[in-house]
Amino acid sequence: MEKQRRWARAAVLGGAALVLALGVVACGGDDDDDGGDGGGGGGKIGLLLPETKTTRYEAHDRPEFEAAVEAKCPDCEIVYSNANQDAAKQQGQVEAALTEGVDVLVLDPVDSASAASMVNLAEQQNVPVISYDRLILDSPGVDYYVSFDNTAVGELQGTSLSNKLAEDGNPTGPIVRINGSPTDNNATLFGEGAASAFEKAGVTVAKEYDTPDWSPDKAQQEMEQAITALGQDGFKGVYAMNDGTAGGAIAAMKSAGIDPKTIPTTGQDAELEAIQRLLVDEQYMTVYKATKLETDAAAELAVALAQGQDPPEGLVNGEEDNGVESVPSVLLTPVEVKKDNIADTVVKDGFWTVQQICTPQYAEACKAAGLE
Repeated sequence: MEKQRRWARAAVLGGAALVLALGVVACGGDDDDDGGDGGGGGGKIGLLLPETKTTRYEAHDRPEFEAAVEAKCPDCEIVYSNANQDAAKQQGQVEAALTEGVDVLVLDPVDSASAASMVNLAEQQNVPVISYDRLILDSPGVDYYVSFDNTAVGELQGTSLSNKLAEDGNPTGPIVRINGSPTDNNATLFGEGAASAFEKAGVTVAKEYDTPDWSPDKAQQEMEQAITALGQDGFKGVYAMNDGTAGGAIAAMKSAGIDPKTIPTTGQDAELEAIQRLLVDEQYMTVYKATKLETDAAAELAVALAQGQDPPEGLVNGEEDNGVESVPSVLLTPVEVKKDNIADTVVKDGFWTVQQICTPQYAEACKAAGLE
């Protein structure tokens, strides 16, 4: 007997395009009944996140997912684990979740390739898998993928940095590239998007590094190596793939006596420290990925699959090739954040409050940026 995934997949692929607004993606957007579970009862949902070095997972993804599931299905139970960047540990967590009898797995893999074996375990027990944020590669058993358009994230970063370099009179750079973890397929996609933007603008890369585990400490070491090799005047910008690596690169520049205000540096995830760096011009931009849209979409899918139902019509808006099949996907739109639109993005959405951002150290900068 075929698993739920095949009929569910066929049912949603013909749906209308996803409207990228919280009112549509949010749990129970037009539900009028109590709980909105359509009579399907409860269910047990496994949520497995990859790491804690990127602060978004514990600060936003986990609590927002739990709240979305609670709103949609008060009787559902969540089995939660964080692998702390250890693929072997995540394997054990998947096995434990399956042993506990989860009805669906929401899996954000540490290693996008090795996670295929985890999907195989779930498939053997007829447990559907939602690949969350990072695409699980080379597995025919992934039911859905929920993420932002990651190539678009890289293009946004690369275009923003290219424009700033041209504005500063350095249209070709050169730049230092501080990439993310080589085991994360998202890093590959970010890099492809950025490379396309740099090629189009004619920006050259003087030094490039992959950063194991997305570690800010390792990014700082990589930037120190780049400064040693190129000299303090040997680069005009830094492509840092996320805010953690940006923080490491900026720390290295400061230690070397380089004013980061003179070297535009990119980022991603709109971490609190990054938003504060934007305010004082130490970081040029970040990419805001409204995690609530992502967690709400994943919760919608998870609750439906846990209860043996079709996902909401129109939720799935595309497909993503994982190497062996096209996975039905919910792909969301990233947003560029610079100092002048902090209020209209992360503050407006409640991702961070003015009180969280505007600590005494940043009070004057907040006032100058209109954050009061």
